[in-house]
Amino acid sequence: MPKIAVCAVSLDRAQGDLKRLMPAGTFSAPRGAMSGQGPWHLDQQSATALIASARNRSTNIVIDYEHQTLMAAENGKPAPASGWVDPKTLEWREDGLYGVIKWTAAAKAMIDAEEYQYLSPVFPYDANGTPLDLLQIALTNTPAIHGLDQRALAAARAALPSDSEHSQPETDEMDLKILLEALGLPDDTTETNALKTVAALKAGNDQLAALRAELGLKDGDDAKPAIAALKATPAGSVPQPVYDELKTQLAALKASGEESERNRLIEDGMADGRIAGKATADWLRTQPIAVLKSHLADATPLAALKGMQSAGKEPDKKAGAAGLSDNDLAVCKQMGISPEEYAKANA
Repeated sequence: MPKIAVCAVSLDRAQGDLKRLMPAGTFSAPRGAMSGQGPWHLDQQSATALIASARNRSTNIVIDYEHQTLMAAENGKPAPASGWVDPKTLEWREDGLYGVIKWTAAAKAMIDAEEYQYLSPVFPYDANGTPLDLLQIALTNTPAIHGLDQRALAAARAALPSDSEHSQPETDEMDLKILLEALGLPDDTTETNALKTVAALKAGNDQLAALRAELGLKDGDDAKPAIAALKATPAGSVPQPVYDELKTQLAALKASGEESERNRLIEDGMADGRIAGKATADWLRTQPIAVLKSHLADATPLAALKGMQSAGKEPDKKAGAAGLSDNDLAVCKQMGISPEEYAKANA
């Protein structure tokens, strides 16, 4: 919550109705203040914000005598006004915050008689010592006040109209306290950290909403059945369309691999004579690769069937049944076919 302070500004009679209400730059109370003694700092940027805040009030800023508005709760005496400042007249100049003062006749007479020398603004300020608003002003000769307690601070706020924005700091503090309780955060949590927590909760809520949309849930739908279905799904499972696509690709790769291996085995078998001829090779291409491997494992390489002997000469053939050589007949016997069938197939 912003604290409230009182400082002093000399009352310059030469300025006419436009008076400097707060000094520019860094300043402190000469003999103390309601809460701390400064330093405070007012520049053009902070003054612009202060002016905007003050202009939200629906009444003029009161100027009393000797801060009696603040002391009334303690001494029970009336707090007559010595003048008023229209918030709409506030303006920033290089040496401070100015405003047009409309004095009462009694106050004007005392000022002319030099019975009062100072203006003492009352303002809330933040942790950096930046004035946030202009609550009220006092016509005084003792601008810095000692010994004002929290009841005096409350009186400063209570003096503001109920529809004024100046009561906002207490409202903000109450709202923050309620927010911290709702979030389960410690009482000393800063407003910034509380807002970060709210942002994190909002992000989590957005993610939850997106997840419900993915599950096809509508507002009010119970998510438990969908969650149970997800838990029942085996770990690592994939959607059926993805599974089918992967299965097809795997089958194609397997078939391609088997075809390459089949061609290699047949070429090796024909090269070393374990496959007698083209007819045998074509037949083995139609069989499962296990049959091809079994045939090659049981077959005996025949030198005569390797195509060409050393020196590039073809092997001699001895005419046997159906005009087949002994090697051809051995193949027929191994494959369990007649010489005639073999000769016809290799014609």
